[in-house]
Amino acid sequence: MAAPSESTAPAAPHEIAERPLRADARRNRDRILAAAAEAFAERGADAQMDDVARAACVGVGTVYRHFPTKEALMGALVRRKVQVFQAAAEEALEVDDPWEAFAGVLLAGAEVMASDAALRDALSRVPEAWAHAAEERERLDAVVARVVRRGQDAGVIRPDFAVQDVPMLMCGITTSMTTRSEWDWRRHLDIVLDGIRAR
Repeated sequence: MAAPSESTAPAAPHEIAERPLRADARRNRDRILAAAAEAFAERGADAQMDDVARAACVGVGTVYRHFPTKEALMGALVRRKVQVFQAAAEEALEVDDPWEAFAGVLLAGAEVMASDAALRDALSRVPEAWAHAAEERERLDAVVARVVRRGQDAGVIRPDFAVQDVPMLMCGITTSMTTRSEWDWRRHLDIVLDGIRAR
């Protein structure tokens, strides 16, 4: 079955996820997401809906009924990962050392990015997928902002740093993960953190 035409209006980011589903439809959706997580984590935006359908043992039409576009499917995966980031940021608020708390948030995010090409592509190549996680990103930003303010109040984070700088920095670090195999993204992150630390 062919993909929906470009003229078809895509569903709102949360419309598919929040609509009540029958038990069989829910099982299909879960299988699609599990297959997509593996396919996109490995190949990023180059993975195809047909590949996901085969891995999930469903027809490609079933995939499109749940996720009208590849960006919507990637967006559902991004939403899940952003929730993981938020949990890590909330845990960081319990870390005694404000600098270690902040550095730990960036390291945790970078480690997830390193293992998931879909997230890297959503950040740098497929902004439409990242947009599907807008609500989750707002909640994440609110928690990370608290981590940043705590570090600034303690005098360990430069005062002009803002939570809006984090995606830009993470995008640069993820480039180190994919551009050349000899580049060490952990060293890149260390250099970035050194530039954020207050003097």
